[in-house]
Amino acid sequence: MKSRKIVGVALLVFLSACSGNSTKTTTDQDPADATAQEAFLPLEIFDAQDALSAIIDPEARAVIIGSGYAWTEGPLWIPSEEMLLFSEIPANKVHSWKEGEAPQVYLEPAGFTGEGSRGGELGSNGLLLDTQGNLVLCQHGDRRMARMLAPLDQPASNFETIVGEYEGMPFNSPNDAVYDAEGNLYFTDPPYGLESRMDDPAKAIPFQGVYRYSNTGELDLLLDSLSRPNGLAFLGDGKGLLIANSDPEKPYWYRYALDENGFPTEGEIYYDASEVFANQPGLPDGLKVSSDGTVFATGPGGVWVFDQEGQVLGRLSLRELCSNVALNEKEDMLFVTADSYVARIALK
Repeated sequence: MKSRKIVGVALLVFLSACSGNSTKTTTDQDPADATAQEAFLPLEIFDAQDALSAIIDPEARAVIIGSGYAWTEGPLWIPSEEMLLFSEIPANKVHSWKEGEAPQVYLEPAGFTGEGSRGGELGSNGLLLDTQGNLVLCQHGDRRMARMLAPLDQPASNFETIVGEYEGMPFNSPNDAVYDAEGNLYFTDPPYGLESRMDDPAKAIPFQGVYRYSNTGELDLLLDSLSRPNGLAFLGDGKGLLIANSDPEKPYWYRYALDENGFPTEGEIYYDASEVFANQPGLPDGLKVSSDGTVFATGPGGVWVFDQEGQVLGRLSLRELCSNVALNEKEDMLFVTADSYVARIALK
């Protein structure tokens, strides 16, 4: 989701090794400087704790790998192709990027395949691979979870519906999704892909749900109590689910314990970002969890980094609204979709 009308001002100070409330600015290069061999987004590290230095170098830079897009989302690393995919939602496209190459259009259309035209955020959002290695898309315009019926190296806008409705009502606009180890699909369904969002006359479901589509074809509503569920990921051993809530009134990340069948039992606020949201642009949005339990989550003021216990290790600001993140298979590179840019940040 994009929060276009929220403006914040960052107070920049130099990173001090003895201070937990600190900022490191790695570059002030103009992103539009085409004369540079590599273009960078200014990367600032806020509130860095000592443990963050084991994850990211204080001198790390955010290297631009693509720019000039309407609004980027859903980054996904494809190990078999050594390729990054990302959605450009308003343009109804998915783009691809490989090392040493310029980004190119991978799929068009990507989220709305119907007749005629429509406005709003009509493209695909979250992207993921199913257990067979097929590309799965959260399609805003078609209001469904869909699978691409083409090989990854020969993409085509030929899709089949995985699931598209709840109790006979079309979804709002599936936003982000994740598979568990058994192949059950979890996804969120806020209203951001509808042209008039909450007030859209086509909105059929009165709540913003979190769902589970089982590997046997059964759809279960897991949660109907969150105001704007967005990004989600499993924590640790898969017994916990982290969900971002992109609501200005409740800019929270929630954590839910899962029972032996993968259903939520109890929930709590994982982190309340209200204080930072009051002064920084953005809301809790996309997130990824590394194999060691480190959480990278876009939110107010950039990319937040949490340890496996939920403690904030620091925040990476790119001076742009950040929507989502992805890790490569080695987990030594973090990809960030940031408004009209896509950038990568080297990790240790």
